[in-house]
Amino acid sequence: MPRFYVDLPLAPKETFDLPAGVAHHAVSVLRLRQGDAVTLFDGRGGEYPARLLDCSVKSARAETLGFDAREAELPFRVTIAQGLPAADKMDWVVEKAVELGAAALQPLATTRSVVRLAGERATRRRGHWQAIAQAAAEQCGRNRVPPIHELATLEVWLASLPRGGVRLWASPRASQFLSALAAPEAPVHLVIGPEAGLSDAEEAALRAAAFQAVSLGDRILRTETAALAALAMLSAVWGAAAQS
Repeated sequence: MPRFYVDLPLAPKETFDLPAGVAHHAVSVLRLRQGDAVTLFDGRGGEYPARLLDCSVKSARAETLGFDAREAELPFRVTIAQGLPAADKMDWVVEKAVELGAAALQPLATTRSVVRLAGERATRRRGHWQAIAQAAAEQCGRNRVPPIHELATLEVWLASLPRGGVRLWASPRASQFLSALAAPEAPVHLVIGPEAGLSDAEEAALRAAAFQAVSLGDRILRTETAALAALAMLSAVWGAAAQS
């Protein structure tokens, strides 16, 4: 069934106009028509079975039929802090990290990042990534859209972190395997370096901020693979622990 994120507070048994972008996608792209069933969610948790009412080329109305509290979140919160990769690799990381359950993504402008973003260009890219996160949440069945935080340097991001939590960074030189860690009771922040890795100064800053270096396995993964492999590992190991 088609699912749509609606940036409006939803409630059961109400009728309203769908936002223009959602209406266009439903009617002009998916060719849905009056009476068709859809699922709507507003990012606050749960979802709303609904049906389309009046449909035209530029607009559509919907009626929510009820509320389903179903969630598809991981039993732990992981923020992926991704060193900005080259080309469009960040698009891939955002899309797949959302599918795999990341709670948030933090793009990092690191010393060895090839791509340099600033000002209006950085703002546009963040909006682009947020749209990818929204579409991924719609597709994979999540009822919460992970935020894509504003691009920051590692130094600025570390200074903004709240106290506590589990702090990790992926390193091919680490002796501790990520998959061997016990399931946490606090939010997790996991740092992934760019293609050329983190600089010595950045690694020193992470150690000073109480980050622990962890290995993702015996093979060195590309930056766009590392975060996804880590999320899959944690989902398998920590998710099973939470359900036992």
